[in-house]
Amino acid sequence: MSIADNKKAFHDYFIEEQFEAGIVLQGWEVKSIRAGRAQLKEAYVIVRNGEIFLFGAHIGALPTASTHIHPDSVRTRKLLLNAAEINKLIGKVERAGYTLVPLNMHYTNGRVKCQIGLAKGKKQHDKRDSEKERDWQREQQKIMKQHRR
Repeated sequence: MSIADNKKAFHDYFIEEQFEAGIVLQGWEVKSIRAGRAQLKEAYVIVRNGEIFLFGAHIGALPTASTHIHPDSVRTRKLLLNAAEINKLIGKVERAGYTLVPLNMHYTNGRVKCQIGLAKGKKQHDKRDSEKERDWQREQQKIMKQHRR
């Protein structure tokens, strides 16, 4: 079940590979996510010191959050992957010019996971081509629907 999607990622990037990563969260963040207060719109993934972090994801605090905790809604959160996946991603990002982008946040067996994509940036003409292709697919569906009647 999807919690938050980053629709802009598919518009701005060619997604080559996808990985599922766990997220290190605090208790108030889990409650906020379950209440639907997560957003990946401006988020991106960075590599620092051989670890992978989710940067800029907004998880809004609930008004009933504890008084002794000062929630930071856009703090940097560590992503959990196995060592082989981390090494592969670091190699691709540093050598091959790829970017890591968060695609969506979802539940897997009751745990919050983040789907990240290994991506290459699209140029403006690629974005226009994608839009034309999407419009053409929509038009084909409309024609087929009318033809079946």
